[in-house]
Formats: sequence, C-alpha cells, structure tokens
Amino acid sequence: MTSIALTIAGSDSGGGAGIQADLKTFSALGAYGASVITAITAQNTRGVTAVEDISVTTIIAQMDAVFSDLTVNAVKIGMVSRIETIAAIAELLRRRSQPVVLDPVMVATSGDRLLQEDAIETLRRELLPIATIVTPNLPEAALLTGTPIAETETDINHQAAAILKAGAKAVLIKGGHGAGPESTDYLFADGTMQTLSAARVETKNDHGTGCTLAAAITAHLARGSELLEAVELAKDYLNGALDAGRSLAVGHGRGPVHHFYRWWG
Repeated sequence: MTSIALTIAGSDSGGGAGIQADLKTFSALGAYGASVITAITAQNTRGVTAVEDISVTTIIAQMDAVFSDLTVNAVKIGMVSRIETIAAIAELLRRRSQPVVLDPVMVATSGDRLLQEDAIETLRRELLPIATIVTPNLPEAALLTGTPIAETETDINHQAAAILKAGAKAVLIKGGHGAGPESTDYLFADGTMQTLSAARVETKNDHGTGCTLAAAITAHLARGSELLEAVELAKDYLNGALDAGRSLAVGHGRGPVHHFYRWWG
C-alpha cells in the first residue's frame, strides 16, 4: 500500500515552510503527499510581504478532489487564517476518520501574523475537537489558551489541560522557543505527560521547524505508527534536519531546515 498524507496549509514562496515544507517532509519520510492550499504568501527567509487567501469554494473543491480519488491515511492542518476557511475545513473533516494533526500556525518565524485575531476562537471551537494531536509552540499555546507564555512546567500543564478540555485528543507543546541547552517538548496523551528532550541546535536556519515537525508526525501516522512513536520519530527527524541545516546557504535571513539531509551529499 502507498501511504498518503494530506496537508491543508498555506504556500510559502521561499520554500521553507507551509505546503512546500510539508510535501518535502512527507517525501523524505516515505509518504506520498497531497495538498490543499488555503493561502498564498509572498515570503522568503526575511519575512512575509503579502498574503492572499484562497476562496472557501476553491478550498472545498481541492478537498473534494483529493478525497474522492486518493485514500488519505492522515491529514495535517497548518495555516488557516479566516473564520470561514476554518469552518469549511472542519465541516468536511468531521465526516472522515483519518488522524488529524493540527499545527496552529498563528505567527511566522519572522514574527508576521498568519491567523486573524477574530479567527482564534473559531479555531478553538471547530478544529480542536477533530484533532488527534495539536502541536503548538510556547507562544501559540499561550494564544490558544488566552494565557501568558508558559515559563514553568506547571504553566505548560495548565495550558495543555485547557487544550484537551476543548476537545483535542492529545497535545504536544513544543519547547523550541524556550532557553537552556536542551529543547524539551511535552506530550499530553491518554491521561499522561511525557517529556521528549534533545540537545538544542544553535542555528539561524530554523525557518519552517513547526511545519516540518507536524508534517513528520503526519507522515509517520500515515505509515501506521502509533502516536507516541510518530512523535518520537518526527522529533528525531527534525533534530537531524536542524543540525544539517546549519550548512545550508539559502537566502539572507533565517534559512530553512534541511529536509533531505539523509539523501543529499
């Protein structure tokens, strides 16, 4: 069987994040990638200069085209910036049974806002209940829960509890925005909390890390891994991509991770 993963997200013209990062990650990890584009961004390693949302009609048409023909094994949701987009995607996915990885893309690595302020509550209400796992970083977890950015493990526990209460089956709060020699992620699933730590990689080439991790989880779920294994394998892949990405010379700002580090010389 061919493992198929679908990404529903925005396009990054610089190729480091969004749809482009997702499809690279799917391919790197042995899953066939399909896509539904929700927005087009004019973007590079220095930042986002323009965003144009795709119409809801076209988003629905893309989803119908994919699901009517391809046997999708897992779905990743990335940039969905508007209320009507979120509602339409949720309505279609509620009818399906594939695992859903929700990466709540709210702010780009450059600091540019990618989710409209009035859409946050809709995302909480419509997408959290259909998510197999939600993968916010520390700032995104704060925005999702309406609380300050977590500074302690207790803060992280409270934020995870709020996200789970909203309907998500599991949540991975990522520690990449934290400090210290290790980057620690916190996985809350099945009533337990597990920490996954790795040495922090010092690099300016970290554009698309959130997209890449969520896409890697999606790829492994599509290939049949259980949730914990998918998260562990995805974190290992991202760490390798970050480490290898230090040698990439792409753009003049915050460059991308190296999605194909296992194959390029």
